[in-house]
Amino acid sequence: MTQLSDEKYLSDKNLAARYGVSRITPWRWVREGKYPAPIKLGDNCTRWKLSDIIAWENRNGGAA
Repeated sequence: MTQLSDEKYLSDKNLAARYGVSRITPWRWVREGKYPAPIKLGDNCTRWKLSDIIAWENRNGGAA
């Protein structure tokens, strides 16, 4: 039997609101190696796992 995950996922729009930056900024941070990479959930759906973001914030003092 498969167990459903309680994982939450954030879009670039969610991250932009979380940090007060533009939607392109999280993508730039990923390209620069400063931020966790998103995962592809479907053909037109790429999201960041909230648990990855929280772990990154805890390691980095909450700032990108």
